[in-house]
Amino acid sequence: MKLKITSLLLLLAFTAACKTDRNSSPVDDNNPVTEAMYFPPLSGNDWQTKSISSLNWNAGKVQDLLDYLQLKNTKSFMILQNGKIVMENYFDGHTATSPWYWASAGKTLTSTVTGIAAQEGYININNKVSTYIGNGWTSAPLAKENLITCKNLLTMTSGLDDTLGDDVSPANLKYKADAGKRWAYHNVFVKLQDVVSQATGKTWDDYFSTRLKNKIGMSGSWILADNNVVYWSTTRSMARFGLLALNNGNWDGATIINPTFFQEATNSSQTINNSYGYLWWLNGKTSYHLPQSQFEFPGSLIPSAPKDMYCALGKNDQKIYVVPSKKLVVIRMGNAADNANAALSDFDDVLWQKINAVIN
Repeated sequence: MKLKITSLLLLLAFTAACKTDRNSSPVDDNNPVTEAMYFPPLSGNDWQTKSISSLNWNAGKVQDLLDYLQLKNTKSFMILQNGKIVMENYFDGHTATSPWYWASAGKTLTSTVTGIAAQEGYININNKVSTYIGNGWTSAPLAKENLITCKNLLTMTSGLDDTLGDDVSPANLKYKADAGKRWAYHNVFVKLQDVVSQATGKTWDDYFSTRLKNKIGMSGSWILADNNVVYWSTTRSMARFGLLALNNGNWDGATIINPTFFQEATNSSQTINNSYGYLWWLNGKTSYHLPQSQFEFPGSLIPSAPKDMYCALGKNDQKIYVVPSKKLVVIRMGNAADNANAALSDFDDVLWQKINAVIN
């Protein structure tokens, strides 16, 4: 009997030791370093949350952030940490079910779907655009048009004149410089949607929905407004895309977009504007260009924001901020914080000062 008890005690001690060893670095749901990434279900409204107190954030600064957001014409604001909702706030009658436009923040959707078409073998981004949509899609001389690749459209280096407005009919797409020699924020990127449609034999909306939207549970649709087709969705749908971006194109174990392509998309894509990837804006670089300007500004795009942040920026301050080092996704939808703007404004930097006061 004594031998049995001794053996049992030894077995229990061995089991406890093994358990301790296996759990020497346990997963802690309140520790953002070790916590497993969370993905919300593809359907329904269930989405796990976590409290500000569990993250040891400064709850006393939350109201200051909310007051600033309301003052600056915000309709919705959300922070995800490791995929879970920490803040979700709506203003001015906007609700969780209200759609709003992404404006140019939706360029990142086009970038992502272009990458999906490339990984499926339909396109090669290094091929000229006319390979897929034929010659004469611009009014540039044929030799100059043939210099323009899909990658030039992804990187805003088409060389086409950016001063002629958003119309992308051939007559309005005029030669300004050789492709790759000039960075200019230009609506011509939408031609990538034609490229994808022609290459896949599907409508843009169908390919977008089956390859991206449905796979991460997004709602929303492409709507024509002011001669532009822009994406409209709820705030949570925008946050879903931000969560996909935070995870380098992976959604709950499924590869939606090749991580190699996504890494290229969220790093400097050319040497003219270091703060631009494949239709993504990049923080923490040594210089940046702004839309409608050829001036190179020294310093980081948004000085108060984390250096590793990349973001989708749209007219009138539509924002998706992704911060890998902090496992954060931050969403802002609404009207222009101050004056109407194409993408970036002083609002970004002040907003990050307010966010930092909460999260640091």
